[in-house]
Amino acid sequence: MTGPGLAGVRMDELRPSGASRRDLRQKEEQDRQDRRRTFRRPVRTIETTRANQSGLGGRHLGIGLSFSGGFIALFLFWRFMIQWYDYPLPLPSLAAWALLTATTVLALVTAQRLSARMPDWLFAAALACGGIVVVLDLAGSRDTGDVAVYPTAAAAVGSLLIALVTVRRGRDVIGAAVVFGAVLLVGALTEVRPDPFTLAPDLMTIVLAVLPPLLGVAIVRSFRRMAQRELDLVLVQSTVSQPQFAVGMLASEELARIDLDAETLLDDVAQGRSVLPLGAEKSTTAATLATQLRLHLIQGRRETWLHHAIAESEFLGPSVNLHDPAGLAGLLDPAQRDALLRTIWLLISDTSRAEASVSLSLGPIRPTHGVRARQKLRFPIELTTTGVPRRRVDPETWQAIRVVGPHIDSSQDGSLRVEIECSIDNPADA
Repeated sequence: MTGPGLAGVRMDELRPSGASRRDLRQKEEQDRQDRRRTFRRPVRTIETTRANQSGLGGRHLGIGLSFSGGFIALFLFWRFMIQWYDYPLPLPSLAAWALLTATTVLALVTAQRLSARMPDWLFAAALACGGIVVVLDLAGSRDTGDVAVYPTAAAAVGSLLIALVTVRRGRDVIGAAVVFGAVLLVGALTEVRPDPFTLAPDLMTIVLAVLPPLLGVAIVRSFRRMAQRELDLVLVQSTVSQPQFAVGMLASEELARIDLDAETLLDDVAQGRSVLPLGAEKSTTAATLATQLRLHLIQGRRETWLHHAIAESEFLGPSVNLHDPAGLAGLLDPAQRDALLRTIWLLISDTSRAEASVSLSLGPIRPTHGVRARQKLRFPIELTTTGVPRRRVDPETWQAIRVVGPHIDSSQDGSLRVEIECSIDNPADA
């Protein structure tokens, strides 16, 4: 009357209807957007990211992209040498190549000396030189009569931009590439042509000038996101070793700030800078500090390591909903904790869909029978995904789920639902 009946009611009769599921998903989507807007990355994560910007392979990526741009520039320079005798006046294009080479070398050397970050004035100077290169090359390649001469140094400005994608923001490089491409397009359309088919090589030159910087920006953004994701996972995994209830990084930083404010107030009283009894403003400050301290102490007794791991992760926070009123996640052993965190992480990271989310519910504790069974606590972990189909789940995810406990999975409306039967040692027997 208790076991199968209750399970049947919970799984069938209490399962929400289609309309209720839609309302629930809409509410979860709104909550996810609110969390994404209000997310605040811990200071430790920010400092670690900044300290490892050049140590995570970013500098090597910049060198590789610079070499790629250099090969494109060499091809264009070879093309310039082939059509040398076709120029009516090759000196402007030659001056453009000389200016482009000098600008590229000086920009890269200066950026390396300035901690691999190009300041605005240097970027503006590089763009100005690039504009001069385009004007000179277009002037040298126009009005060539029946002989088709195409701009080369102007197209090689894209090689300069691809060398700057790791030291400038992506939107700056994209904007510059689009402007240079538009100038080249206007020059190609306004040129007098005896044969309209000669426009096709000009269009290919424009693509060669614009496409490499755009691809470079896409590569750098993907690399930085991958590096930030892995670094975020490493920092979040530090919560696995926390006790059942503890404060996270954000709370620790807030407590450090409150402690500093309290020490400053007490030092003012001890040194006589603030006389007793305290004035209204100082009394309000002291009461606020005491209230914040009590709230943090109370909060630290309600939030488990899993709550902090989700709340302090840039990738998990907006996409994971946790329901653990009894704090059962804190009772998991280290292997189960690490496996559960990896399960959530893999489910979110294995899909590129922005609406992907995971809902996690722990408990309640189920009754056990037998002498040896009383030494264990059993409770379910229900994991429901949105936007993560079963076919996209990595085999490593199932391996991590099996570490947490035996499971039953099902698929509905393209989403995955997993119920894990988790068994842990009874804390009362410890």
